Amino acid sequence: MECELIKINSIKDEALKKAAQCIKNGGLVAFPTETVYGLGGDGLNSEAAAKIYAAKGRPSDNPLILHINDQKMLHRIVKDVNAAAKKIMTAFCPGPVTLILPKSDIVPRSVTGGLDTVAVRMPDNDIVRELIRLANTPIAGPSANISGRPSPTTAQAVYHDLHDRIDMILDGGACRFGVESTIVDCTEDVPVILRPGAVTKEMLEELFPIVKIDGAVVGENVVPKAPGMKYKHYAPQADMILFEGNPAKMASAMRAKIKEYEKIGKKVGIIASREVAEKLQHENTAVYGSQGDLPTIAAEIYECLRFFDDKNVDIILAEGTAGSGIGLAIMNRLHKASGFNSIFID
Repeated sequence: MECELIKINSIKDEALKKAAQCIKNGGLVAFPTETVYGLGGDGLNSEAAAKIYAAKGRPSDNPLILHINDQKMLHRIVKDVNAAAKKIMTAFCPGPVTLILPKSDIVPRSVTGGLDTVAVRMPDNDIVRELIRLANTPIAGPSANISGRPSPTTAQAVYHDLHDRIDMILDGGACRFGVESTIVDCTEDVPVILRPGAVTKEMLEELFPIVKIDGAVVGENVVPKAPGMKYKHYAPQADMILFEGNPAKMASAMRAKIKEYEKIGKKVGIIASREVAEKLQHENTAVYGSQGDLPTIAAEIYECLRFFDDKNVDIILAEGTAGSGIGLAIMNRLHKASGFNSIFID
């Protein structure tokens, strides 16, 4: 199979009708969102869900997110929308947030990883919302990449991973946020963040007196309630070590480790801020932005993780960021990408 890569200029584009028909027919279409590109199939079709898992090489107990375009579709696929969920939706939807809610009977267990809950989000992207409207079904849409690899923030990255596995790719340009949506479990008494994203803990704390963070975010072994919780994710092809801690000592600590690896003949790749990169002056460096500009780092981090895949490096050394705000999401992705292999700098 060789998929079509189609540039979408507006929601009036005729290609959206073709893509919607492909979804209706059980096919797979990659689409842009404000977070990352998604791999879409009919979210109420078990066979389409099986195709998504097969195309990605994704474990079938890793739940899929259902993308919706309006409240009417939400009430088709969930049994109840509680007060916490309503408050979050009013504040942040459409936007980069996913809610875990009790699923209705029409949602196949193959979509939810066998769970009685379903992950639902309303993306802040006109192209995908129009695609959902035209297909007239919630669209299951995990990130459009090979499972475990860095998520795609461009159509070209999708094509690299999946061009021989899916039917169509809709090119809507680069994604705005660059990390996946915040996932919030709304089935408990207190909202629980299962995956951090652009809707931050601090933002949610403006709505609720208490917001919890699930143990999986910090590496505990848990039963996955949502995508990205159980398996190694976002990983480049080479092994990676994450440096975190004192920014003032970051460059010197990384320089020492570079010398250690190069002394034994290893080719090293560096992912770092502009400030640290300027101090290191290393030839194999991917710069994700300035240390204080966390939104830019979030938008660039996956491209940096993909940067070295064709550079034949033996090891990647990555600089961590601050852990507040969207920095929590960045560090979550870097921890997962490195398999929680970190060096802490005092």
